[in-house]
Amino acid sequence: MKFYIIGDREMVLAFRLTGISGTVAETRQEVLDAFNRVTGKGSAIAAPVDEVPKVLILTEAAAAQIEEEEVEWQKKGKYPLIVEIPCLDGHVKGKRTLTEAIREAIGVQV
Repeated sequence: MKFYIIGDREMVLAFRLTGISGTVAETRQEVLDAFNRVTGKGSAIAAPVDEVPKVLILTEAAAAQIEEEEVEWQKKGKYPLIVEIPCLDGHVKGKRTLTEAIREAIGVQV
């Protein structure tokens, strides 16, 4: 399975050590450009990635900057599947953890 990460420098470098490619993106425009390249929505100027990954990993900070585009993509049900992970600083304030989302959805403590 092919993975790809978009996020801050430290997270991208950490994933590169495991063999996962990625793009360092700090600003909204950088995150959006990388997201569009990976999903194939990029302009003719932006070079697409070599292969469309099956899983796109976004840091929570990067995902927060392109929330509308991410939701729009997820509604289409196409690859890549988008997974958000916390940054090195921990969860973004106001974001629910996976455990909290499961507890809210099914009412069971995990």
